[in-house]
Amino acid sequence: MRSHLSTVCDCCLTPSLWARRGLAGVLCVLAVLAFAVGQTRCDGADTDSGLIASPEPGWPQWRGPRRDGISDEKKLIQSWPRGGPELLWKVEGLGTGWSSPIVVGSRLYITGDVGDDLVIFAFDLDGNQLWRTKNGRAWKGPYPGSRASCVFSGGRLYNMNAHGRVACLDAASGKEIWNTNILERFEAENITWALSECMLVDGPRLIVTPGGKKALMAALDKRDGRTLWTTKPVGDERTSHCSPILFRHAGRRVIANCSAEHGFGVDADTGRLLWTVPLKNQYGTNISTPIYGDGIIYYVTPYAEHGRAYRLNAQSGGITAQHMWTCELDTVTGAGVLVDGTFFSAGYRKSKWWFGLDWQTGRTKYESKEFTTGAAIHADGRLYCLDERGNVALLDPDGLKIAGRFRLPVERIRRDAWAHPVLYDSRLYLRYHDTLWCHDVRQGADRP
Repeated sequence: MRSHLSTVCDCCLTPSLWARRGLAGVLCVLAVLAFAVGQTRCDGADTDSGLIASPEPGWPQWRGPRRDGISDEKKLIQSWPRGGPELLWKVEGLGTGWSSPIVVGSRLYITGDVGDDLVIFAFDLDGNQLWRTKNGRAWKGPYPGSRASCVFSGGRLYNMNAHGRVACLDAASGKEIWNTNILERFEAENITWALSECMLVDGPRLIVTPGGKKALMAALDKRDGRTLWTTKPVGDERTSHCSPILFRHAGRRVIANCSAEHGFGVDADTGRLLWTVPLKNQYGTNISTPIYGDGIIYYVTPYAEHGRAYRLNAQSGGITAQHMWTCELDTVTGAGVLVDGTFFSAGYRKSKWWFGLDWQTGRTKYESKEFTTGAAIHADGRLYCLDERGNVALLDPDGLKIAGRFRLPVERIRRDAWAHPVLYDSRLYLRYHDTLWCHDVRQGADRP
């Protein structure tokens, strides 16, 4: 994906021509740089608000560069032929699991529980296996299978298994560089359906959410695993299944996530707790990644309070979260996608279909009962949805109109097609446990 800084013309970057053009040349560069800075805003009403993207290329982490489920790619198929877009390849043998792949450069990384082990696989972009490495034990408890996706940073790969074992690997070879167990280090307990956090890399820090007695959240040195900062525990409250997001709000870099009973935000540089909001249900579990946009943070807890949006207000001592609206969404395995002021997500028990909500009010703008609960990403004016029954849909966000559909070619899906879709370099990746499919969705790929 092209940087907005590449819009600076070559003539402006040539020192000799700078000299000849004088003030006009300087003003040209300043104007373009101002445009570039403005264009790097992901959302927000002011220039100091927005999601912070990973500096790595490709799809290097959970839900993409900004963890918002949005791809910046263009020139993609706007409607699919019967049977869906062209299948380029598939790989089998990934074991059991719901983790999504990440794609960086010419490599793809994905995890699966194979036998008694959590295995991390590396493939090239033709589906050829390059290496495989273990990261501790597989999860044999309720809903067995791998959970968390990997995250890539600086030539290294990071992954947390279901038991809290964090491994740092050399991405080229798969060789382990260091490991630690965050449950043991921070005196925390595992949760009923096991740890599922897709860790966040923020500069030199690797962010984890152990819960427990010693830290609600912690930053590890990504080079060697040392603890850099911790967030004060909220009692003995345990962690949950959510993954954090990183954004800038009112001049402050913020990390937001969920614990078993709260949504919260911390200062990304110090770990200081900035706010908490109630987010409790009878199972003590929260699953969906928080959503941030236009100064609003959204959390959802199923079975109880459902979806809740809060306005973040900056104060001299920090940030407060003021409740704005509540909706009936009870999202579980999916998350949400915020596109041009409309929030798209699916319910789970009460309303097990798809919605488009007004981001400022929570009012329902669109509904579609064509597909059941699932996960979505957005690219080039379309939503790419995978529902839990294995139905894949291409939807026009304006009204959730169907622009294409097909079903994963699996004999039996147990209502657990929960891995989130991934879209990078005009390729759509879909995972169901043992199998990963790669489809060509570039414009023109639907023509003979």
